[in-house]
Amino acid sequence: ARACPGRVTALAAVVTVAVTLLSQSDGRIPPWQDAITPPLTTLIVVGAAMAMNRWQREVDANRRLLADRAVADERRRIARELHDIVAHHITTMQLMAGGARANLAEPEVVKEALFTLESSGRLALREMRQLLDVLRDGDEPAVAPSRPQPGIDDLDRLVTESRSAGVPTEFSVQGQRRPLPPTVALTVFRITQEALTNTRKHAGAAHASVELTYRQDRVVVEVRDDGGDGSPQEGARAGGYGLIGMRERVALHGGTLTAGPQADGGFAVVADLPLTADEAVQHEGAHR
Repeated sequence: ARACPGRVTALAAVVTVAVTLLSQSDGRIPPWQDAITPPLTTLIVVGAAMAMNRWQREVDANRRLLADRAVADERRRIARELHDIVAHHITTMQLMAGGARANLAEPEVVKEALFTLESSGRLALREMRQLLDVLRDGDEPAVAPSRPQPGIDDLDRLVTESRSAGVPTEFSVQGQRRPLPPTVALTVFRITQEALTNTRKHAGAAHASVELTYRQDRVVVEVRDDGGDGSPQEGARAGGYGLIGMRERVALHGGTLTAGPQADGGFAVVADLPLTADEAVQHEGAHR
């Protein structure tokens, strides 16, 4: 019953009952008490096997659903990473190339723009390789350890790139600096990266500011701009895939994301990421 189709199981059950009754009858018609036992026991065995088969099918179906969900989650994560890498670095490269073309008469400006263009392309290639290494992990032996993921210490680089791209950007830190979990630090970096990229793409000649606030049980990052000459495009910015990716990243940590146009013009992205109790206590003890 566990291994064969239903017809085979039914035939085997009938043969089992018949052989058992014949072997116990000694050529006489057995009393009903004895005659009911073989069918009943056979029914119990077959029923138990069928119940086990059904349970096994449900387990297999749930396992496939979990595997499909894991694949879908990984695809979304990879899509977020690809969007962050491509949108940020390609936008910077495009702006630097346009700036170099517009300032061909000024060699120093062109040299600086080309240097930023080369640096952004190199970083994009390195991050793409890291992402491909993750995709190939388990299929090919790793020949060398991958570089660490970007984090809080790389925010200065993002601000410098934003300034080089023509967006005056300020960076400030509130509270006591302390190490953050790598996943939280990567989320802060990606949110800042995406918000500054949106500023360059949609806000035109805007001024931007990045503020990182350390609190006892959470970390908050705010990226704001004054709108520049791109305020009519705020609606497009609010509905883009970048903000969807940011919301998903923040939701993974149980935090909140607020993004939208401001009353006095411009656009603001505020991400509030909580820390676990153990992390907060550990960091507070290290501060003491």
